[in-house]
Amino acid sequence: MEEVFLLLRGCVVLAVLLCPVCTACPKSCRCTERGGLVVQCASRNLETIPVDLPRDTVALLLGSNRITHVPARAFRGLPRLQELDLSHNAIVELEPGAFQGLSEGLRSLDLSHNLLRSLPKQAFSQLQARLRLSHNPWHCECGLQEALRELSLDPETAGELRCLSATQEQYAGQPLVQLLDSGANFCSFPQRTTDLPMLLTMLGWFSMVIAYVVYYVRHNQEDARRHLEYLKSLPSTSQISKDFDTISTVL
Repeated sequence: MEEVFLLLRGCVVLAVLLCPVCTACPKSCRCTERGGLVVQCASRNLETIPVDLPRDTVALLLGSNRITHVPARAFRGLPRLQELDLSHNAIVELEPGAFQGLSEGLRSLDLSHNLLRSLPKQAFSQLQARLRLSHNPWHCECGLQEALRELSLDPETAGELRCLSATQEQYAGQPLVQLLDSGANFCSFPQRTTDLPMLLTMLGWFSMVIAYVVYYVRHNQEDARRHLEYLKSLPSTSQISKDFDTISTVL
């Protein structure tokens, strides 16, 4: 009996040595060896990113699930990761530092066909990977423009990025990359909206000053006329005549 037990234990050890992938693969995924460990978790109705991912994963395929957001440092334990596919999910939010911990070895990051409207540049932690961002309902504004400035877009899909909405309404529905290449600047629009109230305030103060000057001049004219009428009613003397001539000259 003991010999049978030792034989079985030896078989288990041998199986682990010959197939290390089998023991490391998450329950909801399928793992294969293809020039490195490929973790296939696509179309598994996942709502969150698995936490028990093998450390030696080189490709992680999470497409066609129901993931809604990517938390901070979600992939921090995958130093060898080269390909990450999050396409065809329902992602609406990337937390700051979502991809923090991934090395410069990451070559491809697919976030296409999701529900992203904005793109915080803090989420990518200076990644050098080619990004696929097409088919998201982008809101084109200053933050998105600044984030894209530091990222490397996949040239095959970059032209498919469109502004579902924009800070300038005339840009809604247009290709995002073409707009930026043509000189569109979403970061200049908020500055113009800030200057408008300031201009209106200055015009208001200027109008008040003009109104005060006009009132002051008219009020002095009325006082002068009343003084002139008073002098006319006095007996005629040489001094009064001189005052009359002086006031007449002023008016």
